[in-house]
Amino acid sequence: MNGREASRNIVVVGFMGTGKSTVSRLLSEHLGWDSKDTDEEIVKAAGKAIPRIFEEDGESAFRDWESRVLQGVLSRERQVVATGGGAVLREGNREEMLRRGWVVALTADKASLLRRVTGAEAGARPLLAGDAEERITALLESRRHAYDFANATVDTSDRTPAEVAEAVVRGLPPEWF
Repeated sequence: MNGREASRNIVVVGFMGTGKSTVSRLLSEHLGWDSKDTDEEIVKAAGKAIPRIFEEDGESAFRDWESRVLQGVLSRERQVVATGGGAVLREGNREEMLRRGWVVALTADKASLLRRVTGAEAGARPLLAGDAEERITALLESRRHAYDFANATVDTSDRTPAEVAEAVVRGLPPEWF
């Protein structure tokens, strides 16, 4: 693990709708590790829903929460951590993820993402306010290389969450077993 044996976590990153939360839960069950979702942890720590944080405090305040929560979660070990799609936007977050775990980026084609995120509860994704397809296109473009730092990448477009979790397990460093 390149000298990081003491910080064994799996950190799942990717654009919204790639299946990070679902795949992370499946991975944690398979490995017998704890599962943490940073978005859920932010809600607990902030005492309010993410759309409300965006509305009342702004995206920058949300990103601050995201960084603090990520650092706290990654201070522990033997966890599968699902991050919010934008957690990778701050260099410090990317560095912490790589320092404290093995990072896998989940990807999907635009049609799959659009189908998945527009089926979500209305208002649950503040960054998609307005025309969801237009917003996804713009966000994908602005984040085109945001996930390139990951140790591995798995395309979720035509796979079930169980197939994605299995692909991640197959790609884990051999010294983890």
